[in-house]
Amino acid sequence: MSARVAMLSGETVVRIHWKLGTDVLVGVCHCGAEHESEDPVQLWDWLLAHPGGHEAGPR
Repeated sequence: MSARVAMLSGETVVRIHWKLGTDVLVGVCHCGAEHESEDPVQLWDWLLAHPGGHEAGPR
């Protein structure tokens, strides 16, 4: 198995990362916008409401 893992990309790919040592989750939209929350439901609502409620961030 390779040490490198390919990551999906595209206009429908969103990600949620956990900030180590905290209860904070970071949602990353395919447009580059990011949002932090401790509530996973709120974070998924934000991600799935694209583009409502967020602007594209720097890529």
